[in-house]
Amino acid sequence: MSTKTAGRASVTVMMAMVSTDEDPQIGEPVEAISLRQLYVEQRWSLVRLAALLIHDRDQSEEVVQDAFVNAYLAWDRISDPSRALAYLRSAVLNGARSRLRHLRVVERTQAARSPDQQSPEAALVAGEEHRMMITVLRSLPRRQAECLVLRFYLDLSEAETASTLGISPGSVKTHVHRGLAALATRLGDPR
Repeated sequence: MSTKTAGRASVTVMMAMVSTDEDPQIGEPVEAISLRQLYVEQRWSLVRLAALLIHDRDQSEEVVQDAFVNAYLAWDRISDPSRALAYLRSAVLNGARSRLRHLRVVERTQAARSPDQQSPEAALVAGEEHRMMITVLRSLPRRQAECLVLRFYLDLSEAETASTLGISPGSVKTHVHRGLAALATRLGDPR
């Protein structure tokens, strides 16, 4: 941004803060015109700033639009009119950071939710197998079920399982062995 452009923006903002009279040419408050002037002069530089962080022009434009809306809402609280552009830049940076955090959460959630796309039939079969496994697991003696859940669902080691349950590692091995044999028998797996 040139010094001349920055100077015009500062003068316009300062005039708006000093006077809220109507502009004789347009009939609108000078305050609205000065924000409009900032929008006209600085919008694309602010979009470029956001795009450097977000790498998506549409989202960058939304961030800048949000910054101008917030500036409009806070316009009467901006104590130093010459800092209005700095306020907008700060709002754009914060908005871009917030948008990036949101996009990262969405990406992680989508990746965790569907690592591989299954057909509806495969999902139905998998869901039925899961329900059957849970039913059979619940029918096992309590200690066997606990050992199997800790070992295979939570992926704990034998030592961690033993520590969690307050039993020896040898007992964990015995309960896991007996639990797996019972599951195989009840689920019809001929081992």
